[in-house]
Amino acid sequence: MAGALSRLRVLDLTRVLAGPWCTQMLADLGADVIKVERPRTGDDTRLWGPPWVRTEDGENTRDSAYFTSTNRNKKSVAIDISKPRGQALIRELVKHCDVLVENYKVGDLARYGLSYADLQVVNPRLIFCSVTGYGQDGPLASRPGYDFVFQGEGGLMSITGERDGRAGGGPMRSAIAVTDILTGLNATIGILAAIESRNVTGEGQHIDIALLDTVVSFQATQMANYFASGEVPGRLGNEHPNIVPYQTFETADGHIIIACGNDGQYRELCQLIGRPDLAQNPLYATTSDRSVNRRLLIEELESEFLSKPSAHWTSLLDGSGVPSGGINNYQQVFGHPQVVHRQLRVDIPHPAGGLVSTVANPVRLSKTPVTYRHAPPLRGQHTAEVLSSLLSLPSSEIAELESEKVIESR
Repeated sequence: MAGALSRLRVLDLTRVLAGPWCTQMLADLGADVIKVERPRTGDDTRLWGPPWVRTEDGENTRDSAYFTSTNRNKKSVAIDISKPRGQALIRELVKHCDVLVENYKVGDLARYGLSYADLQVVNPRLIFCSVTGYGQDGPLASRPGYDFVFQGEGGLMSITGERDGRAGGGPMRSAIAVTDILTGLNATIGILAAIESRNVTGEGQHIDIALLDTVVSFQATQMANYFASGEVPGRLGNEHPNIVPYQTFETADGHIIIACGNDGQYRELCQLIGRPDLAQNPLYATTSDRSVNRRLLIEELESEFLSKPSAHWTSLLDGSGVPSGGINNYQQVFGHPQVVHRQLRVDIPHPAGGLVSTVANPVRLSKTPVTYRHAPPLRGQHTAEVLSSLLSLPSSEIAELESEKVIESR
């Protein structure tokens, strides 16, 4: 069955994570994504190992596991866009594409005649999405940056981590590059919106997506608290700034998560753990009361949960109306019955042999489901195929381009 975006062709001039996450989303939804990489080196993340992808014979492919997480369902062509003939190839490919996604520094593509202003002349219907650190304008637009930088500059690290004064207190980045992932999703949303607009107007447009914008907007709930109160929020560890109890609690042998989002769930928790007095205490009667008196309530609950092991509490709370859970490592995650049922691990035959494992796309469409058509490609795996089928280049010209190091093919 054709994917929801199977009528779209995307030229992917991105690398690392934010841009490739966007183009993998489009590819998973059926778009024909052509990933343009540098000859001989490719996407930076191909070298972000170990661990490395290995063939079924155990041979090292020299492609990192990291690269495979965000580049499935794509074709790879290796073109040197610093060379005039490479730039000409990109312009020819643009004539056959609906969308171009790039994450070069502001102004870099203009040096090669490949900016939006240049390419909209070649294809007026082109949707051109730029992903950068700081955006296309402003005093810092030319500055480079990675996810880590924006977690700091955008304020996320100021609210992430244990409280100051406690063991391990201090700013902490998210273990996952959340700014990159969310930026990729925002880019995807922008592209889909531009496609819908083009269906009406017939015209493409430029999309400006910035990591800094994304990480700031991501924190809207906490920032609304700041706007309303004028108080700069700090780090609360695993506690919620507005809801109590909504955090981890240490047990006799581990930890458990309790997440009471309303008064009814809180009262049920108190009954289940044998502390109905905490439900009746006027200091803790409402969400607001519990937030104001959080330290007193948390001390009471901490002593209760420490008295018995995690299994006791998870068994007690299982099936109740109280949201709760354990803290799983990755081995436990992929043994979780719901994760197994939802088939969240996807094994795909790798072009070098063996299988490569990826995490399933979370979008479930009933009539145009996500398909896993291609493993993450080898660098330049599809160069000759794309240039011959899409641009009708003869094999002799492809060989000439390769001898001049304009392209690389396998």
